[in-house]
Amino acid sequence: MAPAHSKLAQQSALTGLRAKGGAAVFAALVALVYLRRKVVQAAAEAAEKRNRQMLTTPQIELAQRDLYNPLPGGARELLVPARGRVSKVLIKPTKATTFARHRPLFRKPPPAPRSASTAAPPSAGAAAQRVGVNKEFFRQLAAIFRIIIPHATSKEVWLVGAHTAFLLLRTYLSLLVAQLDGKLVGDLVSANGKGFLRGLCYWFLLAIPSVYTNAMIRFLQSKLSISFRTRLTRYVHDLYLDKNATFYKVVNLDSRIGASGVDQFVTTDINRFCETLSALYSNVSKPTLDLILFNIQLGRSIGGRGSVGLFLSYLATAWILRKVTPAFGKLAAIEAKLEGDFRAAHARLIINSEEVAFYDGAPIEKDILTKAYLRLIKHVNSIYKMRILYGMTEDMVVKYLWSAAGYCLISIPVFFPKARKLAAAAAGTSSETKDPAKQKGGDGLSISQRTENYISNRRLLLSLADAGGRLMLSWKDLSELAGSTSRVYTLLSTLHDLSTSTYTSLPRPADLAPDAPFYDLGTLNGRFIADAPPEEGVTLDKVPIVAPAPGVARGGEELVHQLSVKVKPGEHLLITGGNGTGKTAIARVLAGLWPVWDGVVVRPDDTKIMFLPQRPYLSSGSLRDQIIYPHSYPDFVKSGKTDDDLMEILRKVHLSYLPSREGGYDVRKEWKDILSGGEKQRMGMARLFYHLPKYGVLDECTSAVSTDVEGSMYQHAKDVGITLITISHRPSLFKHHMYLLRLTGSEGKWEMTQIGEAEQSLSFQKEIESLQAKLAEVETWKNRLSTIDAELHFKET
Repeated sequence: MAPAHSKLAQQSALTGLRAKGGAAVFAALVALVYLRRKVVQAAAEAAEKRNRQMLTTPQIELAQRDLYNPLPGGARELLVPARGRVSKVLIKPTKATTFARHRPLFRKPPPAPRSASTAAPPSAGAAAQRVGVNKEFFRQLAAIFRIIIPHATSKEVWLVGAHTAFLLLRTYLSLLVAQLDGKLVGDLVSANGKGFLRGLCYWFLLAIPSVYTNAMIRFLQSKLSISFRTRLTRYVHDLYLDKNATFYKVVNLDSRIGASGVDQFVTTDINRFCETLSALYSNVSKPTLDLILFNIQLGRSIGGRGSVGLFLSYLATAWILRKVTPAFGKLAAIEAKLEGDFRAAHARLIINSEEVAFYDGAPIEKDILTKAYLRLIKHVNSIYKMRILYGMTEDMVVKYLWSAAGYCLISIPVFFPKARKLAAAAAGTSSETKDPAKQKGGDGLSISQRTENYISNRRLLLSLADAGGRLMLSWKDLSELAGSTSRVYTLLSTLHDLSTSTYTSLPRPADLAPDAPFYDLGTLNGRFIADAPPEEGVTLDKVPIVAPAPGVARGGEELVHQLSVKVKPGEHLLITGGNGTGKTAIARVLAGLWPVWDGVVVRPDDTKIMFLPQRPYLSSGSLRDQIIYPHSYPDFVKSGKTDDDLMEILRKVHLSYLPSREGGYDVRKEWKDILSGGEKQRMGMARLFYHLPKYGVLDECTSAVSTDVEGSMYQHAKDVGITLITISHRPSLFKHHMYLLRLTGSEGKWEMTQIGEAEQSLSFQKEIESLQAKLAEVETWKNRLSTIDAELHFKET
């Protein structure tokens, strides 16, 4: 009966293997069918792309002109040129209700740990110090999850589900491979050629779904990272570039991020966060599944003692690595901040390269760049030194301690046969062999069976060691994710605050006089009304004009004290004063760029008022885009205007030669390098005449234009019904205005007067003097012309 019982057990084991092999074959067939469908679909798409005619360069330029197609509900279909074609990308704006629902999640700043001041250098910033795998980290991560996974039916949920399914499939395939590996070696030791060949067939059948599963896991991880980044980037862009000019406030009115790091936050930090998060899911879920399933499978072979030993080794490993793991999250956040500082130093040099070259400032700029780099490299070197001990401990534990523990565990069935029998009894099989020719040890197993069990268990232990090692290493990844999470959360929290004009508050200095004004950004009592009817005019009622100073203990500096001005339609106002008296500051307050500390500011909405700065901004686009900015081509078409209307506008600003000189309205160039200073300013006036607002605030926007051309443009602005609020030093502009606001600069004093005949006479007198000075130079020019003609005639002879 014993040999029959042993034979029955072997047949049962073989049947089980065949059943598992059949499952593997079925999985392989399913994978092949799926692959075939994908390959056919990809081939059809590739053929369609080859047959599709590539767009020519003029066609692509015309497509770039449109920029987007407007859709109902505020959505837009962006036209993105790529690889000789134009792709259409649907962009849906984030709803205001979504921002309102998320805003409470980003109101609470994370508290700094007690050791932050000693762990981070002063330049690292507060954001880099609030880092750690703690309750605050999970709160921040949960808030960000509301953005990257907005609802249960979003695309990201399906990606996570598909990723999880492939991770489960990979774990199941690993179990089959471990068992099949042991079976192959067992057949090889027992010289079972037929079984060995059958096992090779199963091996190659398992290879097909295995390689496909591995490729899909990597692919879905990358897709998940891109999807997270797309969600976050669009969300940040909607906050950053909103109607409240948050992109300006985050640079000029807040010190949490500052001008040096905004691009670092929006680009590098968001990308690093998404890549780390998507990789961490795979690095945690896959090893966890492996540990659970492999432990169950291995426990059937090594018994209860082995399972207890595995559990104890996990606890010991976790405790050791936890003790020697540095604060990787805090270190990563500091490194990101120092990288941003180094990058900002280079960007500053690029932007101001001409000025630096004129001053011959290369040596000092080199020192600045070198200092920024050395601070970064010093921090990176300190991280590398910390990783020496951590790497040694990690290798010792994962590679050697786990391997030694594994050998001890797989020896349990050999040296403790009772455990083997108990495990086999629990599994419902028999491990005994009564054939004397096959009994080679006290465990009742043959050499081939013992080898098969050893190979299978060893494969499982190697997989367990790999899974445990990756799970232990994931703590370091989690710490680095904490650093990236803190950076992204700081960005989102700052943008949410500034989009609602909520600024950081500072306490009043103790040494400040009780009656002295304290202009702190956290205590604003003024009102800003930006939707008044145009006929009500532009009003500033008892408004102090203050230059904000974010992060400065003594607050902002008052430039103009309690300014009260009212400009009705047709009552043109000229603002004059010395440098630093607050002329441009008034324009910034009217535009809503600077806050209103007290009083009331009333002005029409953005469609009825337009601001022209002294340095005109030239966008990336066509010549037409420069004239109609900030409108796009679809807005231009919707307005009903034509290129003939644009030509008429160019004539009014004396730029009618530009289309013929540059090659038409659709030509795209770097206009900031093409146009001169005067042409740039006249282009700004062209924008004013294109949009035709009710009010125009002109901040020395014609300082590089001759007085005659300047006068004609101002007269045309008045003729088309634009009420002018001009900031200028030129007396020649007096005749185009009715009132004069003169800023004295002494204790913020100002005076408002009506421009009478005396001022107009002064304006005419200044213009006459300017013309006379030019006429006096005519004789000099004639003499120079005669000299040049004589020199040319001499060279010809």
